[in-house]
Amino acid sequence: MNNHSTKRQSSERIGAFEPVHPERFAAAQKSTWVSIGINVLLTSLQMVGGFFAHSQALMADGLHSLSDLLSDVLVLFANRHGSRHADAEHPYGHARIETAATLILGTFLAGLGVVLLVAAAMRLQHPEALRAVNPFALAIAVFALVAKEGLFRYMLAVAKRVRSQMLVANAWHARSDAASSLVVIIGVGGNLLGFTFLDLVAAAVVGVMIAHMGGKLALEAMSELIDTGLAAEEVEAIRQTLLKVHGVRGLHELRTRKMADNALVDAHIMVDPKISVSEGHFIAETARHAVLKNHHVMDVMVHIDPEDDMMAKPNVHLPSRPGLLAHLAKCIGADALAENRVVFHYLDGKVDAEIYLAGGQSPEAADKLQACCNEVASADPIFRVIQVHRSHAQK
Repeated sequence: MNNHSTKRQSSERIGAFEPVHPERFAAAQKSTWVSIGINVLLTSLQMVGGFFAHSQALMADGLHSLSDLLSDVLVLFANRHGSRHADAEHPYGHARIETAATLILGTFLAGLGVVLLVAAAMRLQHPEALRAVNPFALAIAVFALVAKEGLFRYMLAVAKRVRSQMLVANAWHARSDAASSLVVIIGVGGNLLGFTFLDLVAAAVVGVMIAHMGGKLALEAMSELIDTGLAAEEVEAIRQTLLKVHGVRGLHELRTRKMADNALVDAHIMVDPKISVSEGHFIAETARHAVLKNHHVMDVMVHIDPEDDMMAKPNVHLPSRPGLLAHLAKCIGADALAENRVVFHYLDGKVDAEIYLAGGQSPEAADKLQACCNEVASADPIFRVIQVHRSHAQK
């Protein structure tokens, strides 16, 4: 057992938390706490300022900042639990927790946006009740715009560095807040110029923006939860990586599915059907390593095929080794198989057999056995070819 495994098991025994990717976990935690601090400040300013300045748009933007705050808490939870190692109950790891968190966040934002839109539309039906806003609301909106844009750029840089889909989603959520703050500035400015209805129009637009962003996040997360594959370009790149591995003769049934910021890959590779099991395994391991090294995937499952089983006849109806040995002994005699090594190759619905003579047999006897095998294979429903090999010492 290596040191890493021992360390991980020791941590699990004492209940310690050890993330799979420590650098990514630390960066995500730090950026999220920065976002929490900024959103606490903005939510307080926008909600209180919007209430006393009589700005519905600023209060709607405050609710948007509050949703950011709640999403940051959700990100902290998902980042911690999604970074845990695989265990008996979750053999593929906990990365889907991030996807579930994104789905919850998106659904919440979509609902919040609809509520804000409906509330603004209902208030617009009573224009006589609209009031002019205080210029202080404009100053808060400008401050919020600058803060949100700065937060977006910071969080996006961190998300790209650690390649986290959830952090990217959270960063773009901050950008949507920056855009909504710009809309609020326009609405409040229009209200101060005498167009009092523009404040509520801005609130309605903010609601639409929040609902659109939430719906987009929820749909993307849902597509991942139903095992949506990678983009066609990435799948083709993985295909070319596998085909370049020495010993891989062909490839089919290449399937991918997203797993948070990574992907799982399944592939059937074709190799020479007459090589040893260990060499076939080596080729499969080499192919797996090549994909893990050159692509952003979590794991690769490589299945070895001796032929293209999408095109060749199935072999499942054929007997297993004991049955083949019994049938072969019946056809050519049990003495012909005594102390000799027999290798079977299941190919295209029939079997190729190779008999390696142990020694002590004359060339004439070997040739006679080969002639008998040729006659059997010419009409046998199971064997396609039966090849007799003499040992080097006999040649």
